[in-house]
Amino acid sequence: MPALDPDLKKAIVRMPGTEKDKLLLRLITKDAVLTERLQFELVEQGKTVDERRTMIREFIDRTANLHADSAGWLMMDMRTVSGYISRHLKVTKDKYGEVELMLYMLNTFYERNAHLLQKYNSRTDKAAEYVAKRTEQVLKKVAKLDPDYHIEFADEINKLLSWVNYAAPAHYARQMSLPKEWDLA
Repeated sequence: MPALDPDLKKAIVRMPGTEKDKLLLRLITKDAVLTERLQFELVEQGKTVDERRTMIREFIDRTANLHADSAGWLMMDMRTVSGYISRHLKVTKDKYGEVELMLYMLNTFYERNAHLLQKYNSRTDKAAEYVAKRTEQVLKKVAKLDPDYHIEFADEINKLLSWVNYAAPAHYARQMSLPKEWDLA
């Protein structure tokens, strides 16, 4: 994004308030994430984080129940859900919720579609790699959170690691040196 010319900045600052407001409103509507973030911060006053998490959890449940017929379709569904989680983070800055929702997504998709990722082969390769990378990402994000939260995630992380290390993603889990069990220390 190019830097704003200093003369233009000064001219904008000198504009009448109503004119600036009109321009600002036009610009905001062009960025959906910014619009949603302002809605969350200014109108909802940041009080709807739990409702937003619940909506994403329900979306995860609905999507995981679609009964994908291949590992490829399963991966595409997980990527779609992951996009919603990323948007949630951009709008709310809810890092705890991002970790919670990612763990919930990975574990839920596996519980309901385990048969698609039991064995590593050419058909499960991309999905297995995706799951292993997402697991690695979640572990890094948990490590950045306050240590008091680690115990809250321990069971879900260990559940995730148990299937990642013993199902199709195990090949990539070994390459990425993912632990077999998560240590709270």
